[in-house]
Amino acid sequence: MYIFTFPLWILMIVIIVFDVMDKLTLAGAVGKLIGMTALPHAVALAWLGLRAANISFEGMGGLDIVKFILFAAPICILALYWLARIAVKPYKTKFDKSEVNVRIRAMYGGKYLLKYTAISLVFQMIYYIIAIKNGFWDMPKGVWIADAVVTGIIVFGYGFNGIIRIMVLCRRLGIIKRAAAFFLLPVPVVGIFALIGLYNSAKAEYDYETTRVACDNQRVESQVCATKYPILLVHGMGFRDWKYFNYWGRIPRELIKNGAKIYYGHQEACATVATNSELIKNKILEIIEETGCEKVNIIAHSKGGLDSRYAITKLGMEDYVASLTTVGTPHRGSQVTDLANKLPDSFYRSVSDFMDKRFRSFGDKNPDFYTLCHQFNSSYAEEFNRDVPDSDKVYYQSYASVMRYPFSFNFLGFSYLLLRPYGRNDGLVTVESAKWGNFRGVYETKRIRGISHGDTIDLKREDYSGFDPREEYIKMVSELKEMGY
Repeated sequence: MYIFTFPLWILMIVIIVFDVMDKLTLAGAVGKLIGMTALPHAVALAWLGLRAANISFEGMGGLDIVKFILFAAPICILALYWLARIAVKPYKTKFDKSEVNVRIRAMYGGKYLLKYTAISLVFQMIYYIIAIKNGFWDMPKGVWIADAVVTGIIVFGYGFNGIIRIMVLCRRLGIIKRAAAFFLLPVPVVGIFALIGLYNSAKAEYDYETTRVACDNQRVESQVCATKYPILLVHGMGFRDWKYFNYWGRIPRELIKNGAKIYYGHQEACATVATNSELIKNKILEIIEETGCEKVNIIAHSKGGLDSRYAITKLGMEDYVASLTTVGTPHRGSQVTDLANKLPDSFYRSVSDFMDKRFRSFGDKNPDFYTLCHQFNSSYAEEFNRDVPDSDKVYYQSYASVMRYPFSFNFLGFSYLLLRPYGRNDGLVTVESAKWGNFRGVYETKRIRGISHGDTIDLKREDYSGFDPREEYIKMVSELKEMGY
């Protein structure tokens, strides 16, 4: 008996060591098959093994206990390791960690675990049909009941693990899809379609991300974003560029990876156009002094476009700016502000005082919410455009985006509805208002979601079918490079 158990210990140690060393993977074809079919029936297999070894539970004496431990321990250790291995890394794919990040790898594992669950359930149904017809092969009732419970825990554990991974890590789901999945998964039959939806969302995001990374790695050597002049990113109202929280999401990192030199405006979040344009002017001169470059390319979002136009025309920066690209800038104002400006002035000033205090606590030295909001209305835009004409020395281009329904971006649903009578919009700015200089087009998708004002700067760090802000900015900057800027 003792000699019989020795190979079991050796086998257990060899399998675990080889798996850790990637010489043998328990997530390979054979390992996955065993994990989906035999491993859930650990109780039944242990009972069959004990019976084959003539170890009885009745009147178990000291010798029987030793036999039981020697025989069962390596099997239990291997089974637990196998289960842990599948729970943590249910695939054998080897990723380059510098290319595919932890989130994608973990989500990829979730997709695999849902597949595991579906296949394993089919095998288990077949097993129990055969087992019932054969009277569970004379196993004691307590054994096959325990086996059924353990099997259910393991198989549904695979599925629960996969669901949690995808629900938490899949950016394509969004809040609404996550909520729908949460409520639909427990519903019989309907839950199956919810699982399929989760699986497909994870698969689509994984396929897209790996393809994008592969394409990106191929073009890195060509440095497609290495423009003649550095890029100055100018943010809009209500946000700032901090060290650990970037207004532009994942965009700057991708631009830098492809050769761009990136700087930030660091203007105030809630200051007037005139105040922020002075800060932008100082930043431009600082970049020129630091780098020795002659000019900069400005990419501005929302109000940042107005700040930049003012700095170019009114503060003499036309000789130091090669191009200005605006995204979602209200060049002709926003009707949302027109409506908001009709509120009682006393109420407006009370709200403005509250907002000024908040923005001052965030670092603004000269917040002026009241004046700033009036600088977004249509009448101010007309006056601004007459007073701040374009410079012949600067290339101007613009982009817009459109939401397709109120829940495209939850915080902009109400303003989107207010703007709908005035045309297609991104929740804050209509397409017509965003047009300036050489209008390059509208960011939109064929999907119902659409692209909001915040999506164009990767605010939610989400991926949408048909639109990737990182790729759009790489294209934008590479075209500036091709034009000699």
